[in-house]
Amino acid sequence: MRNAKVGKSQGRRTNDERPNHHGFSTRAIHTGQEPDQETGAVTVPIYATSTYVQQEIGKHKGYEYARVSNPTRTRLEQNLASLEGGVASRVFASGMAAINALCTMYKSGDHVVCGDNLYGGVPRLFNQILTGYGIEFTYVDTSDARNVERAIRKSTRMVYVETPTNPLMTISDLRAISEICRSKHVDLVVDNTFMSPYFQQPIAHGADLVVHSTTKFLNGHSDGLGGVVVCTKPEQAEQLGFVQKAAGAILSPFECWLVLRGVKTLAVRMEQHDRNGRAVADFLTKHKKVERVFYPGLPDHPQYALAKKQMTGFGAMITFETGSLANANKMLRRVQVCSLGESLGGVETLISHPATMTHAALGEEGRRQIGITDGMVRISVGIEDVEDIIADLDQALSAI
Repeated sequence: MRNAKVGKSQGRRTNDERPNHHGFSTRAIHTGQEPDQETGAVTVPIYATSTYVQQEIGKHKGYEYARVSNPTRTRLEQNLASLEGGVASRVFASGMAAINALCTMYKSGDHVVCGDNLYGGVPRLFNQILTGYGIEFTYVDTSDARNVERAIRKSTRMVYVETPTNPLMTISDLRAISEICRSKHVDLVVDNTFMSPYFQQPIAHGADLVVHSTTKFLNGHSDGLGGVVVCTKPEQAEQLGFVQKAAGAILSPFECWLVLRGVKTLAVRMEQHDRNGRAVADFLTKHKKVERVFYPGLPDHPQYALAKKQMTGFGAMITFETGSLANANKMLRRVQVCSLGESLGGVETLISHPATMTHAALGEEGRRQIGITDGMVRISVGIEDVEDIIADLDQALSAI
């Protein structure tokens, strides 16, 4: 499924308003990835240097020290901003480092409204670290925009949404929430990791900032950690650039190069992820050992119509219910083509157990409140031959 162009959004520049307004795949391969001017190298070099020679005191060629800036990092930040339709981006050492850097834009006494079904590491950061600095957090079901509106206070400065959610695959209406946030002068931040900018463009729907774990689909090869914040305003990028300089946690040149390598094939990978994801979801819905399937591409998903409207594909992330911890364990011990482990978004199919992996930090009661059971299994469908993925799941499910 071909990705739609970023549409115009009130008060924000779009790709069509910038010199580089080519299609998605062209931008993924060329924006920030232009041949090296000195050597003609087609691939962006890894600038493995910690410092730069200066011609004289106070005079340099734009680079001083690697924590502040690095040419490989600059190229990646240009590329990712283009793919999301932002004005700039800033990359960090992990997805969580990016979210933490984002939160430094707020201060003690500020209030944040969050989705109640986020990747487990996010509420861990919010509840166990950032509340100690005086930031308050309220968790609501963001699939109903009215819940967001009711939760906003005079002190609210940010609404933080993950869509689809991890692992329940709930969709939030970004346009509706962005209109609420704009009317209340509140920043809308969207975690777009599950869909990637190829299948979903939050800024086109009114988001102020977009975050990704670049570790996942952007990198795509399970070989590097990273995170990014994409900005819609220059002052946001300037502030986050200062955080890079002052606090560190920047993405290394080698890790930047890995993501630059990964995004070149993002479009073709996401197409295959999507085809395989649809086929696996269809298989799981018909399997007698599977009690329920959570996938926005299924017509019986409660927000199927919104998913079709807001996204240009349904992606590779699926969660399904096996009925019990014992059943999940029996199945997961049997997988062969699928790899049991945390993370997602790699070319290989990764399968995980949210209750003991990604959402273990929530505790039993916390998981129960949002509907994560011990029998749930989450799968990030890879780009292998889909017949082999399905055959592996079939034989693993036979153990239940």
